[in-house]
Amino acid sequence: MLKKLKEKKKEREEEQAQFVSQLSNLKPIEVKSEGCAEFEFEMDLKDPNSRIFLFKDGEMVQFTSEDDEKHSLKKIGKKFVFSVKDLLPEDAGLYQVDVEGVNIFSTDFKIPPVDFLVKIQEVKACEREDAVFECVLSQPMEKINWMGKNVPLVQGEKYDIEVSEDKLIHKLVVKDCLQLDKGIYAAVAGIKSCNAWLVVEDPGVHFTCGLSDINAVMGQSAELVCKLSSENCDGVWYKDGEELTSEEDGPTLVKDGAYHKLIITKCAEEDSGKYRFEADGRKTEAIVIVEDPPRIDPDELAKFSEPVIIKTGQSATFKLTFVGREPMKIQWYSEDEELFDETNIKLEKSSSHSRLLLNKCQRKQTGEIKLKLKNEFGTIEALSQLIVIAYPGPPSTPKVVSAFSDCINLSWCPPTNTGGTNIAGYNLEKRKRGSNLWGPVNPPDEPIKEKQYPVKDVVEGIEYEFRVSAINFSGAGEPSTPSEFVFARDPKKPPGKVIDLKVTDSTYTSLSLGWTKPKEEEGVQDEAKGYYVEIRPAEMTEWARSNSNAITTTSFTIIGLKSMAMYWVRVSATNEGGDGEPQNLDNYIIAMPPPVRPTFTDRKMKSFMVVRAGNSTRVNINFQASPMPKITWLKDGTPVSKRITAINAEGTSQLLIPSSERSDTGIYTIILKNIVGQETFSIEIRVTDDPKPPGPVELEQNVPGTVTVSWTPSPDEKRDDRLHYVVMKRDSAKRTWQTVADRLFNNNYTAVNIIPGREYNFRVYAKNDMGLSDPSESRKWEVVRKKEKFTLNMPESKSCTFETVPSFLVPLRTHSSPESYECYMSCAVKGNPAPHVTWYRNNISINTNTNYFISNTCGVCSMLILRVGPKDNGEYKVIAENQHGRAECSTKLTVHST
Repeated sequence: MLKKLKEKKKEREEEQAQFVSQLSNLKPIEVKSEGCAEFEFEMDLKDPNSRIFLFKDGEMVQFTSEDDEKHSLKKIGKKFVFSVKDLLPEDAGLYQVDVEGVNIFSTDFKIPPVDFLVKIQEVKACEREDAVFECVLSQPMEKINWMGKNVPLVQGEKYDIEVSEDKLIHKLVVKDCLQLDKGIYAAVAGIKSCNAWLVVEDPGVHFTCGLSDINAVMGQSAELVCKLSSENCDGVWYKDGEELTSEEDGPTLVKDGAYHKLIITKCAEEDSGKYRFEADGRKTEAIVIVEDPPRIDPDELAKFSEPVIIKTGQSATFKLTFVGREPMKIQWYSEDEELFDETNIKLEKSSSHSRLLLNKCQRKQTGEIKLKLKNEFGTIEALSQLIVIAYPGPPSTPKVVSAFSDCINLSWCPPTNTGGTNIAGYNLEKRKRGSNLWGPVNPPDEPIKEKQYPVKDVVEGIEYEFRVSAINFSGAGEPSTPSEFVFARDPKKPPGKVIDLKVTDSTYTSLSLGWTKPKEEEGVQDEAKGYYVEIRPAEMTEWARSNSNAITTTSFTIIGLKSMAMYWVRVSATNEGGDGEPQNLDNYIIAMPPPVRPTFTDRKMKSFMVVRAGNSTRVNINFQASPMPKITWLKDGTPVSKRITAINAEGTSQLLIPSSERSDTGIYTIILKNIVGQETFSIEIRVTDDPKPPGPVELEQNVPGTVTVSWTPSPDEKRDDRLHYVVMKRDSAKRTWQTVADRLFNNNYTAVNIIPGREYNFRVYAKNDMGLSDPSESRKWEVVRKKEKFTLNMPESKSCTFETVPSFLVPLRTHSSPESYECYMSCAVKGNPAPHVTWYRNNISINTNTNYFISNTCGVCSMLILRVGPKDNGEYKVIAENQHGRAECSTKLTVHST
């Protein structure tokens, strides 16, 4: 768990580092003055123009730099201060600051439902005196905010801030008041506030601090101190009306500026009395009482505190010495029950020590042993432990099986701790409601052998409770916890099942339920008087009750759940006739807020990415889901390799390839899955580089007026299925390079319109998503125009024709193309007159289909599909026809998924 937290913290710091170079002094939101709350932090932005956003409970909040607006932001150097004015209950919530979509700071603002029962009132104080403001709240609060002249006040030399034990009464003490302290003071609790004036008066020479009564301890030092408003004033000390002077064996009188002290070095009984100090016509008095309370030497106390461990039947001794004035009351206790001299208990007491002897101890005597010493000056206690081992533990709480007017049937389970021996039987006890006395049910010498018993010694209409103790070789062990109270009367019918049990709300630690009261059916099921809610963690087999006493309402909130844990829940109705059959929820419940199906939050997510080999690749996916979904990344349908890192956090996941390789090319799929549903998204990542050039280029003439250009494939062709070729031509007439073919996925091309007498050069480039390779260039190509001597022979006129039936010089070849890529098919046909060419897919003409680009130039027939898909799979056929006949050739296109 700690490792995951460290990883999440590191991920967050990495995200913040994109925009923030330093973040410090983060202060949570709190009420700063009447009706205003603030939170602040210091931040260095890498880009001063980075956008800052404020969210409350996940919703964006508009703010300005103006102080008179509801939400405002003030920037002072590196410090950012966010303010919320005119506080209302709905202003409570989780506030979050983001920079360019990255969370920087979050703080939770809770407004307690509190008001002032008693507000602070105006206080008048003389200079150098203390002033006290006091208020009383309607709800307990650990602390409230005190303001003086609109400035927050804190505990220190000038101010004391006090809170009563019940957290309702809050005080502000302004110490040693001066004229500059006068003004308006305010108390702020939640969004409620009240204020009052402090008036400081000039009293002349006076006591700024008077004497206080003290209780001194015999033999220890004591000190009386008072303070005047002037350092240039002397005074006189009195004890019981008699003037005191400094003497060797008496008190020491000291003047230290405005302070006047009387110091008693070692207090004795005669030092008790009434002391008075007079100066400039003013006086202050105090009572000193020298006490001699009970005291115990620390070493003796430590030794006494060590537990005494004995076996059943053995004796235990506790002894302790002490000092203190007589008379001294000495009391011994066992588990807060006072002990007295009895057969097995012996107490020894004196003015300096006491001793407790416990004979033949039993297991039930295990517990706390306490010695309490008390005289007129005080009380002191010393604690120890008695541990008696070998008896059995308590059985389970007795369960009422059935109850009648003359018999109550009980059952129980044996104790988990048998004391090391077999259980010989059980003792059962009963007690009436309102009584403190337990009475035996079975005779002491006849233990109950079974784990059930019918109690017949009952009075009709009386309510009883029962407890049981196990007996082994050592004797009877501790009794069980008492059973529920049960009336001795003929039973009512238990109620039926509750109706319409459902979950009304849930959080990570609580679950709220609601249901409808079960119906009544005379003679079958009686009216429900209360309900029990039971819960069971999914990994456990036993149910546990969430409420020990039956509730009368038809709703209940279970608290203290473990976040994201699975629980089964059921509710059963109950009445005097017993518990009805429980009603279970249909499914287990997960401790979490209402579930949200995973959804991607980015409106425009890229589905294709090209990365140059060697560079890092990052894919950021933002989503929302509750509970946090399981996040899985796949490459081409299988889990990503270990060198690829997936960084997941609340609402985001990042795929990181530190140094991309060509083998990383593929379809990457993120799968978000929680209990509500599943969502997936795929992105194609293509890792490539500038392609290497194709091999040598060869030229060949198959048809007059054309030349077929062929070349050896680029070494990258097998590794990059998007790699294709570009053919350029230059002739001696134009002297410029022209692109004659692009997006060729084969290794040859037939150029047409080759004119005899001209020189031609061809270049072939390999091309991919990164760009073009260096060219591979052909040799020079020229068709020499033959010049022959002109001879005119007039042969005998004969009838002749040059017309021919269509035929294919270059047939179609088989094609296999990745999905979403281009596909180019071509063939060469001859015939006279020029044949009409028709393209077919699966025997259906596609000449007029706009999804296919078809051309016929000088007998070279071509067809281009821009983005092939599964629908383009099939057989393709070309038919050439003229009046002399027809010819056809066909091929197959296979489209495979990337």
